[in-house]
Amino acid sequence: MIHGSGRCHYHPERTGLGICVECRRVICLECTTQFEGINRCAKCLEKKLNAAKGLAERKEWTAGNLFLAMVSAASLFGAIYLAALAAS
Repeated sequence: MIHGSGRCHYHPERTGLGICVECRRVICLECTTQFEGINRCAKCLEKKLNAAKGLAERKEWTAGNLFLAMVSAASLFGAIYLAALAAS
């Protein structure tokens, strides 16, 4: 397949409909998938979806986060207490 020939990269017998924004290959109607409003081929879409699945789930309150919140609160109240002692 000659790059830029107007034929689908995956189906050379078909006329190209668009260009994949990721790999810049010409793709036909069957190969075109719109994701986020942009044309992508199946291989690039699969890569994008696998990358999205790989993101770790966010845990709202872990033990480390709770400990950090408690230390921060204690530091804040300690600073307020010291400021009150210094003012009197």
